[in-house]
Amino acid sequence: MADAELDMKDLKRRMDGAISVLKTELSGLRTGRASSSMLESITVDAYGQQMPINQVATVSVPEPRMVSVQVWDKSMVAAVEKAIRNSSLGLNPVIDGTNLRLPIPELNEERRQELAKVAHKYAEQARVAVRHVRRDGMEMLKKLEKDGDMSQDEQRVASDSVQKLTDEMISEIDSVVERKEKEISQV
Repeated sequence: MADAELDMKDLKRRMDGAISVLKTELSGLRTGRASSSMLESITVDAYGQQMPINQVATVSVPEPRMVSVQVWDKSMVAAVEKAIRNSSLGLNPVIDGTNLRLPIPELNEERRQELAKVAHKYAEQARVAVRHVRRDGMEMLKKLEKDGDMSQDEQRVASDSVQKLTDEMISEIDSVVERKEKEISQV
């Protein structure tokens, strides 16, 4: 049974990883207010390679509906502006020297529904990842039982706990997405 307990910790770690990926993806979804994390997914063509925006500029939020990007190297301003414009965020930077101001427009109802659909797509990907981990765990338990390292009763108890862990993770995913949906629909 010691192998199965070690396995449970690994399963939980892997399921937690799926949830943390979901949270990261959701943080990039734009709500009606400014957030420095909304630019994390943007990469800039800098010095012949793709670099995250936070490695060429400082991102800050001076006002609730404004993001400020202070580019460190004056020659990179155009590349940063292009990367922001070409992102799927729908932002139009205003250049002021080495500083780019990004006014966050109000979200219309159609855009809110689109963002909610994207959030649900991310959630489904996380659920699938959790189910894959569950499947791996169940296969491992069946193998342990088949090899004689675990009795049928122990296998049944362990598979119930794997299922319980899976259910907890799925409900956590649902609550994370529900919170994000409320955040998106706030006017």
